Amino acid sequence: MNEYIPAQYTMRLTVGSHAPRHIRRIARSLLAEWGMPELSDAVELGVTELLANVVRHVPDRRCTLLLLRQRTGVRVEVTDGSDELPRTPAASDEESEGGRGLLLLDAVVGKWGVSLESGGGKTVWFECGAAAPTVRSTEPGATPRRTAW
Repeated sequence: MNEYIPAQYTMRLTVGSHAPRHIRRIARSLLAEWGMPELSDAVELGVTELLANVVRHVPDRRCTLLLLRQRTGVRVEVTDGSDELPRTPAASDEESEGGRGLLLLDAVVGKWGVSLESGGGKTVWFECGAAAPTVRSTEPGATPRRTAW
C-alpha cells in the first residue's frame, strides 16, 4: 500500500482549557502514523507545557502549532504574538507554584529553544529524537542491529 502520510501538521488556534487534551490526541495519532509512538509521552508533555504558557502569558491566547516529522524524530513549534520570552525560575523561586514547565521540558526532550519572529512574536520549539529502527534477520541466532536513516 502506498499511503501518503503528511510530514507536517499545522493548526492555528485560540487555546482554551480543553485544547491541550485534543492536541495531545492529535500528536499521539501523528506519531503513530509516522512510526514514532515511543515519542508520544515526551511530545505530549512538551505540547501541554507550551500551550499552558500561551494560556498564561499571551493575552489573546492565539498561537500556531506545527508538528514536523524529521528523519530522526519530530520537531514541535508553538508560535504566538507575544514578545515576552519564556523564563526558567531562578534558584530563589523554589517556593513558587509555577514556572517549572521549561525545566520539565528540558528534562524530557532532546533540545528546545526560542526564536523571535521578525514581525513580532516568538516561536518556542523542541525536538525529540526517535530510536533507529531495528532490522531483524531471518537467520537463526542472528542478533538485531540498529540502522541509520
